[in-house]
Amino acid sequence: MSVLLESQEILVAANVEFPKEVPKPDYPALRREMVERQLRARGIRDERVLNAMLTVARHEFVPAEFRNLSYEDRPISIGEEQTISQPFMVASMAEALHLTGDEKILEVGTGSGYAAAVLSQLANFVYSVETRPALAIAARERLARLGFANVSVHTADGSLGLMEAAPYDAIVVAAAAPLVPQPLVDQLAEGGRLVVPVGQKETQDLVFVQRREGAIRSQVLYQCRFVPLTGRHGFPS
Repeated sequence: MSVLLESQEILVAANVEFPKEVPKPDYPALRREMVERQLRARGIRDERVLNAMLTVARHEFVPAEFRNLSYEDRPISIGEEQTISQPFMVASMAEALHLTGDEKILEVGTGSGYAAAVLSQLANFVYSVETRPALAIAARERLARLGFANVSVHTADGSLGLMEAAPYDAIVVAAAAPLVPQPLVDQLAEGGRLVVPVGQKETQDLVFVQRREGAIRSQVLYQCRFVPLTGRHGFPS
């Protein structure tokens, strides 16, 4: 009897259709589509920026539960009320800095480390400041694991900049400030460029600032929306 039951179990098992393995997304293809449709088609012209966006694997910087959204034109939550910016915004801000490859950059707001990774492909070295220790630690480990050796992540009040490595050829702020933080302007080198969202919590203008021959010039690029900057020159907690 036991032999018969075992034979029946084998027969039943043989007729069961197991779920097929879900194919892994073709991330390189999705990244190419992102660059063509979200960036080039919307006016990003700097080929160095486009190549950097094509090189850096955005899905590596997105939480596992949202990885299927990695190459969509949208910001994605990374925890602690922070987001990874949409691809177009990362590319647009990088393009506005007019990077040639020799620059020393300060990034305010490391987040997951994605924008720092992109900037590392466009400049000589990137200093990135994150106010939230957990995000800074995770980003530092992620960037090291993925081989981005020319990025240094620091935990500090990013609205104060990072005096230990100043001055900077370019500064990019990935959070909205009520006013352009003066410490960041003060840490610009001659000819240095700063890109920062400025305005209210709900909506801001992306402002381009440049130091040239001792004078500070600024202009509004377009409207945008970022999470609020915290710290001494950010919004109150």
